Amino acid sequence: MKILVTGATGYIGGRLIPQLLEKGYGVRAFVRDPKRLRLKKWFKDIEIAEGDLNDRESIETAVNGVDAVYFLVHAMYEGDDFAERETRYAENFAAAAKGLEKVVYLGGLLPDGETTSEHLESRANVGEILRRNGNATEFRAGPIIGSGSASFEMVRYLTERIPVMVVPRWVKNPVQPIAVANVIDYLVSALEKPALEVVEIGANRLPFRGMMEIFADVRGLKRIIIPVPVLTPLLSGLWVGLVTPIPNSLAVPLVKGIIHPVLGNTSKAAEHFPEIKPIPYHEAVRRALAKIDQKATETRWTNSLGKSEAYKLTDDEGLIKEVRTVLTDAKPSSVFKSFTSIGGDNGWLAWNWAWKIRGLIDSIVGGPGLSRGRRHPTEVEIGEVLDFWRVEAIEPNRSILLRAEMKVPGKAWLRFEALEKDGRTELVQTAMFAPKGLIGFLYWYASYPAHFFIFEKMAKRIAFGAEALEKSPLKLPETV
Repeated sequence: MKILVTGATGYIGGRLIPQLLEKGYGVRAFVRDPKRLRLKKWFKDIEIAEGDLNDRESIETAVNGVDAVYFLVHAMYEGDDFAERETRYAENFAAAAKGLEKVVYLGGLLPDGETTSEHLESRANVGEILRRNGNATEFRAGPIIGSGSASFEMVRYLTERIPVMVVPRWVKNPVQPIAVANVIDYLVSALEKPALEVVEIGANRLPFRGMMEIFADVRGLKRIIIPVPVLTPLLSGLWVGLVTPIPNSLAVPLVKGIIHPVLGNTSKAAEHFPEIKPIPYHEAVRRALAKIDQKATETRWTNSLGKSEAYKLTDDEGLIKEVRTVLTDAKPSSVFKSFTSIGGDNGWLAWNWAWKIRGLIDSIVGGPGLSRGRRHPTEVEIGEVLDFWRVEAIEPNRSILLRAEMKVPGKAWLRFEALEKDGRTELVQTAMFAPKGLIGFLYWYASYPAHFFIFEKMAKRIAFGAEALEKSPLKLPETV
């Protein structure tokens, strides 16, 4: 069978594709930006269909010749009109997939008889649109628990960072989480089943408070949780956005999705998928933490680009550039490894306290700050985040281009290059800024004194780190 996967660069899609290939299916990925998959280990094993869900012609081209499709796209990161966008995407896709035998969609569990959050209502609406042709299976899942998932990281950071939590009383409401491994199992197995309409999936039921308590128990932490009646969903979401890597734009909808009991009737799943045994929540937590400890997180919620795809680096940006160069005896591959290891827990090598202050300011004004970290301490892929930067381009063993997602009055990039020069390696570090109006120019030149010292020292530390890596391959540059 030939299978089309939308959302191939996302959290679920990026984990589903290798499982489909392992099962022997042919896979075609429908993506807006193929280069974001270029560094995946399985990239050469799949077909690429480049297109956009706004373009029906490109969708029809993508579905031509396939036996089944996965619809794994959502638009929560694309602005306040995400529900309208999701409806349009689903209608375009359903029209193109009308003649196919199987459409598989992953949505969310809905509260029983309660007014739900806009994002859950939109997920349900998308499912209804896809099911109209009678060829769809819609899986509805509660919080997905796995290394790098938004729900897991929300629970993880709240529990790890706050020993005494004052929480809204609705944390007593029951929810039904599910391990990401089970989600992938259901999605793959659906290819061998007829269209099943709605199938609700989940593991053991427990209060949201219990999710934090069990996480604390698995981690060996002591936590005190005090429910109070005064925290609104909006305030709770803003608090989550402040304490965890989850931005407010995602934290608020996530919180609104659990202010009422969210449980599923899993009898249909048990009937049609008896081979799949739901993993208990505590075991799902253990597996997720083990993946993190092993530096083996395959995908992360930050993979989604959303609005940040709105600009690319071009030659006509009116750029202000600040360039630092350092010569080193280290090989280009070692220099590359050194500068692609910055960010996250590794820090930014020079004046790390200043980076933290800049990250805090960014968080206060609504940016991502430094809290997003990075998926892996040394590996990096196009489209991933490094704190408040996103990887725009990579040339292995040569260069990386980072695009700023922090709040700035303009557009900013940071590029690192490892170039051969007279038998040595020249590290070229370039900060680029396209100011927006007078405020943009004032921002850049006001920041220049700090940039002068920070970027100069950071370039030297990267070169030093590359030399240290050649002496001891396990040693990373130290933050100062």
